[in-house]
Amino acid sequence: MRNYFNYFTEIEERFQQRRGSILLLSTLDWALIETWREAGIPLEAVLRGIDAAFDKYEARQRRGRMRRINGLAWCAQAVMEAVEEMREAAVGSAPAPAETREAGFEHERVAAHLEAAAQALEAAAVAPEACRATAARLRELGAEKRASAGEVAAPRLPSALVDLESLERSLTVLEEKLFAALTAAAPEELLVGLKEHAARELAPYRSRMGVVQLRQVERQFVQKQLLVHYNLPRLSLFYMSQQ
Repeated sequence: MRNYFNYFTEIEERFQQRRGSILLLSTLDWALIETWREAGIPLEAVLRGIDAAFDKYEARQRRGRMRRINGLAWCAQAVMEAVEEMREAAVGSAPAPAETREAGFEHERVAAHLEAAAQALEAAAVAPEACRATAARLRELGAEKRASAGEVAAPRLPSALVDLESLERSLTVLEEKLFAALTAAAPEELLVGLKEHAARELAPYRSRMGVVQLRQVERQFVQKQLLVHYNLPRLSLFYMSQQ
């Protein structure tokens, strides 16, 4: 993987490249990518699956007219098949040496991302206690990143990457706790509406995803839409600005 934190971007770029046009990924698409990331599916398997799905689509298209692929979920089945193929190929083989990952996540940029998220949470009107507690923890983490800026000579060193991945795990825990508080505070009709929205979005792809994956994507979709509804930020470093 060229960069652990480019997971989302590289998947989006490959999908757009194979589709032949710039199509912004939907909330459903981003939720699906998150389920792949959380399941530990390698970026290579996702890219192989996207290629396989489009190869099959293009072969069929030559034999007759087909609707254009408009969502990443169309590739879900092919991605899972690519995962199985990679697992089978890896049996008995020596583990590949870890590749050097790019920087792109300098301490100052990480700290700025955490502090911006904290500021947005402090202004939240929903679940104020949980939002303020999360904001306070984000500011602590941001201060720690700035304090440790001089401890790592080069951001490519494994220790720096381990530090970032440890931070990402902490942010995942904070997000889960925040989602729980928001879900508890949200009106019933809002949650029902979000689930119905997710069901409509997922309907065309139910035959291409397993039950467990469908539930995971629905959960991610509802969580993401809940944050959008309350104008709250994602905490994960995957959502940090690349500028």
